[in-house]
Amino acid sequence: MGYSGKVDYAGKRKIRERNTKLYRLAHWPIWIFVFFLAPGPWTFSVFDRGFQWMNWAWLGAVLVGTGIAGLRGRMPGVEPRPYILRFDEDKPNPLYRRVCYTFAWNAVLNYALLNLAGLVGAVITGGWNLKQIYEFAYSPLCALILLLGILGWLPRVGTSTKSEGTERRYFYGSVWSVTLAQTVLLILWKALPETRQGSLIKVTAFVLALAAMGTLASRGLLPRTRPIVPGEWMVSD
Repeated sequence: MGYSGKVDYAGKRKIRERNTKLYRLAHWPIWIFVFFLAPGPWTFSVFDRGFQWMNWAWLGAVLVGTGIAGLRGRMPGVEPRPYILRFDEDKPNPLYRRVCYTFAWNAVLNYALLNLAGLVGAVITGGWNLKQIYEFAYSPLCALILLLGILGWLPRVGTSTKSEGTERRYFYGSVWSVTLAQTVLLILWKALPETRQGSLIKVTAFVLALAAMGTLASRGLLPRTRPIVPGEWMVSD
């Protein structure tokens, strides 16, 4: 598919020799969030009943695990210095990057797809079965996404960083789209009743938010969604 939007010229990008402590610290909460979301039914229970002991226990484990990984520089953006400097270089993609971005894709795709399925079901049947959907569908979908990550078939999780300049835009475009759509859905979920009409409004707003942000991302109008023109140096996280 052709691309006619804005691009980033790598030669104009400032090169970082090292990541500052503030920069590294700012990326830590991102990975806390990603791995906290990994057990989907437990996360759903937070919105259903609030934090339970298992949620607190899992959050503690995630804080410890990501904290150790962060101190060792084994999470994207938390490294002492940027790993990728030249986006078209055929450089090995470290295991920690592949693992982190695979779980990030799960957080992006799994929740969006299951919430969309729940909304469509609520519009058709007039009832909510989202809890059951998470209980029975989350784990198989998570397993599929993790398998795709192991095979290197997701953007940013391949064995090489050669396509980083384009793959990063697919990742960030998806993150922007899903984050806004999920935020809109959460607000409407709190504000509107669980009726068929309310569900129709929610699913319409959810899909429109995904489409709008996806369109902006595809045109390179959102941060980190522009392809980087090859041949020069870059910094990526």
